[in-house]
Amino acid sequence: MLTSIMEQLINGLRTGSIYALIALGYTMVYGIAKMINFAHGDIIMVGAYTLYIGIALLHLPVLPAMLLTAVVCSVLGMLIEKIAYKPLRKAPPLAVLITAIGMSYFLQSVALLIFSSTPIPFKSVIEVEGIQVGTVNISGITIVTLAVTTVIMVGLTLFINRTKAGSAMRAVSEDRGAAELMGINVNRTISMTFAIGSALAAVAGILYICQYQSLRPTLGALPGIKAFVAAVLGGIGSVPGAMLGGIMLGLIESLSKAYISTELADAIVFGVLVVVLLVRPSGLLGKKKLVKV
Repeated sequence: MLTSIMEQLINGLRTGSIYALIALGYTMVYGIAKMINFAHGDIIMVGAYTLYIGIALLHLPVLPAMLLTAVVCSVLGMLIEKIAYKPLRKAPPLAVLITAIGMSYFLQSVALLIFSSTPIPFKSVIEVEGIQVGTVNISGITIVTLAVTTVIMVGLTLFINRTKAGSAMRAVSEDRGAAELMGINVNRTISMTFAIGSALAAVAGILYICQYQSLRPTLGALPGIKAFVAAVLGGIGSVPGAMLGGIMLGLIESLSKAYISTELADAIVFGVLVVVLLVRPSGLLGKKKLVKV
């Protein structure tokens, strides 16, 4: 029984780490641009197909293919921001929301036209031996996922808190107008945020398909929604909150599937979100903001 619980907790940490990477993209964009990029989940899908093209069609080595994936997703993120979101910065929030949803369906439709709806099998490019800890077996993909996620989260935290670019991002997040008056290039800062968030989505996409080993145009839809839930659960706009929300979501989902019901697991996840927001509307680590009217 204890072995089974430990295995489910490890599975939850692995899945939750992927959710956390995706949620970081949501929360960074919201913190800087004050918008929800619902196309973010589909950038995972673009990353997955880019890795497939790099390895299966272009026959690139694994590391260059991964680098290509990160670059393509970063450029795509910046293009989406420039073309779809930048002209709407002063538009009502509903217009931005509809545009984000439209961009999500646009990316899915393009992938559907190019690759069709037939799932493409994809062998994992992460070939690491698992380890045995007592009676618990930890797979290689789990070890790599946890290690990569930890390094990225620590690096991102240091980047935001210790670098000039990170300071600019925090300033734009607090007050865009004041930041611009202080000489900060707001447009460049927002573009950089989209690029970093999209690169994180690329990493999440690589880890996701190495875990599930199948590609389809809608593969980023459900993880994207769950990562958004994780970002809201932890406190949208909070980087530590996105990390905490992603890990919690993965653990709740894994334990629910194992000990309650696979069919009800998603309902339980969303139910926990509702309960948390009823008790703490700003999320677990979100800050309450006073708005003068």
